[in-house]
Amino acid sequence: MSKIDPSPAQAVAGATAVAENAFARLPLSASMQSNLQQLGYLAMTPIQAASLPLALAGRDLIAQAKTGSGKTAAFALPLLHNLNPRRFAVQALVLCPTRELADQVTQEIRRLARAEDNIKTLTLCGGVPLRNQLTSLAHGAHIVVGTPGRILDHLSRQSLALDALNTLVLDEADRMLDMGFADDIAQVAQACPTTRQTLLFSATYPEGISKLAARFLRNPQEVKLTERHAATKIRQRFYEVKDTERLHAVSQLLNHFRPVSTLAFCNTKLRCRELVAVLQAQGFAALELHGDLDQRERDQVLVQFANRSCSVLVATDVAARGLDIAQLEAVINVDITPDPEVHIHRVGRTGRADGEGWAFSLASMDEMGSVGRIDAMQGSESPWHPLSELSDADNTDPLQPPMVTLQIVGGRKEKIRPGDVLGALTKDLGFAGSQIGKINVNEFSTYVAVERSVADAVLRGLNAGKVKGKSVKVRRL
Repeated sequence: MSKIDPSPAQAVAGATAVAENAFARLPLSASMQSNLQQLGYLAMTPIQAASLPLALAGRDLIAQAKTGSGKTAAFALPLLHNLNPRRFAVQALVLCPTRELADQVTQEIRRLARAEDNIKTLTLCGGVPLRNQLTSLAHGAHIVVGTPGRILDHLSRQSLALDALNTLVLDEADRMLDMGFADDIAQVAQACPTTRQTLLFSATYPEGISKLAARFLRNPQEVKLTERHAATKIRQRFYEVKDTERLHAVSQLLNHFRPVSTLAFCNTKLRCRELVAVLQAQGFAALELHGDLDQRERDQVLVQFANRSCSVLVATDVAARGLDIAQLEAVINVDITPDPEVHIHRVGRTGRADGEGWAFSLASMDEMGSVGRIDAMQGSESPWHPLSELSDADNTDPLQPPMVTLQIVGGRKEKIRPGDVLGALTKDLGFAGSQIGKINVNEFSTYVAVERSVADAVLRGLNAGKVKGKSVKVRRL
């Protein structure tokens, strides 16, 4: 098919649309504009274009947008705009439902704050020793990102002062309500100055959100984006199953479509455990994520899934909220959720950015009412396929992830940086940079993903060699 060049009129219209959505139109400093360009922020996403002019003008905001829509920049730019770098006090607070989301938000704020010198952003979440956080707070910070419980803990200890605060952000407010944080949010908000700006972001808009907004926001502007993922990017298929077939059907889907990375949603922790046991017995690299895991276990599971050394992450909705995993090839709804908005949220985890993805849903006769509500919300009938079209799992080699995760004992406490690990692997041990994946440095541990084919050699090399001039202990997760 030959390429058709746009007419001059079409070209002008396209250029005008881009110009209207350009960050350059926003009232931001020249250094911030330059940093945005360096980071590749050229055209605003729909939620950014709708909310940034209002937020930068000082308005309180209720913004509804799905994860992955660019909402972090939509609240990070206004709070940085309000900041006085020369005043070394907490001027912005971002509340998040989970530690994982808080870490992601902190990283993005730090990237966006590079335009200004010495803006300090601190993460305060549970699951981390208080002692280290108390030391960091004693040295001061401009921006704090944290979970409601740990923020309250610091407020009660008077280790966190909010009298200089001018911006409060509630990120994923609907999930914080789902997790029972309503009272904690109220206490934190009451500890903030009443003259602050409040920005509330939520993927869904349940009744609790409007109650929360009525208590803590001043004449807020509402921005609701009902955009859905493009049908061409996410290919949905529904399969009717008996309950006795459900767990085996998951392995059939995995063996037939062979996605590198899959997020499987279950409605209960018990179903998570049952499915992981079945998948592991069949040779799959499968891990579970639910509320019964402690923080260390949770961190290790998420590191392995994000760096592609785990093929299947089996999770409940609450545990998986706030995760933003790049290159997620497939989502499997092992159970149909009774809430159609949650279904949209689950499915939207794949097909992110310019990628494509599969979304498979297993439904029994008892769940057809929920499927009907999903159809009504999506405005189309679900596409049904028979299980019989899937490959026989018994005649297929087990799906293996491309990477393996190694854990190095030692992290930020030992002043280890990703570059130190990469140097030890490439310069000292002679492995190719292309064989090394993500390197995550935590407080006391460092995780490095390496190609499966060289994992044993890397493990031997690191245990016999040195990182940053010191011998280290390394194990395979």
